[in-house]
Amino acid sequence: MDRAVTAEPPVDLPGPVSELVDVLAALPGAEAVVLGGSRVIGSDEPSSDWDLGLYYRGAIDLTALAAFGTVFPPGSWGRIMNGGAWLQRGGEKVDVLLRDLDVVDHWTARAREGVFERDALLGYVAGIPTYSLCAELASCRPLRGRVEPVPFPTALAAAAPGVWRFCRTFSLDYARAHAKRGQTAGVVGQASMAVMCEAHAIVCARGEWICNEKHLVRAAGLDAVNALFARVPVDPRDLDGWVNGVAAELGSGAGDAAPWARRP
Repeated sequence: MDRAVTAEPPVDLPGPVSELVDVLAALPGAEAVVLGGSRVIGSDEPSSDWDLGLYYRGAIDLTALAAFGTVFPPGSWGRIMNGGAWLQRGGEKVDVLLRDLDVVDHWTARAREGVFERDALLGYVAGIPTYSLCAELASCRPLRGRVEPVPFPTALAAAAPGVWRFCRTFSLDYARAHAKRGQTAGVVGQASMAVMCEAHAIVCARGEWICNEKHLVRAAGLDAVNALFARVPVDPRDLDGWVNGVAAELGSGAGDAAPWARRP
C-alpha cells in the first residue's frame, strides 16, 4: 500500500530524542517513525514523555534498539498495543511503540466496514478498541518515512455508538447488581466502565478519533459526571440510587433496560 507523505513542518525534537529517531528509522524492517501522544495534540507538559511510533511490516530487527534498554518484542503487549520500550534519553522519557502495518491495515479495513473489537489492556477501563490504530494514524506527526491518515469511516460512526451503548447498559446493570450486595468497589468499577463506554459512543457518533481514555470523558462532554464519583455513598443502602444518578447523567433511562431484561 502506498502511504502519502505529509507536508507538515518539522518537529523540534531534543537532540537525544532525534538521535533515537534516526536509530529507529534505520532498523531493518522499519517503514516509518512518527510522533504521537500529548506532544502532538498540544496537551503536553514539561515532564511529558515523547511517544515514538515505529511502523514496520512483517518483521522488525530490534537489535540496535535493545542497546538503549529493555525491549518488549512484538506481541508482548497484546495484538493492538503490540510491544515497544520505555527509555530515558538525555533526561527525556521516551516511549517506543511498535506497530505492525499488516495489523494496522487489517483493522483499518474492518473499521471502514463499521466493525471493531475491544481488547483488555492495562491502563484502560473500557478496553482498547481495534480502531485505535486508525486514530493513531490520523493524529500522529511523521518524522521519518510515510504514513497515511485515516478519515473516520461513515460506517463506523453509524455502528459503533450502538455497540458502546450496549456495553454501557450492561455495565450499569451489573453496577446495580453490586449495589444490591453492598459491594461498593464493584459498583464504582462498573459505573466507571459505563462512563467510558458512553463517552466512546458520543465521540464515535461525532466521527472523532480518540487514541486513548486519558481525555475521553472531557472530549465527550461528560465532565459533570466526575462530581458524582466524588460523592459515592458511604451507606451501601444508597448505592442503587447513586447508580441511577450516574445512569441519568449518561442519558440512560429506564427505557434502556439491558436486553436480557426484555425477555418475552
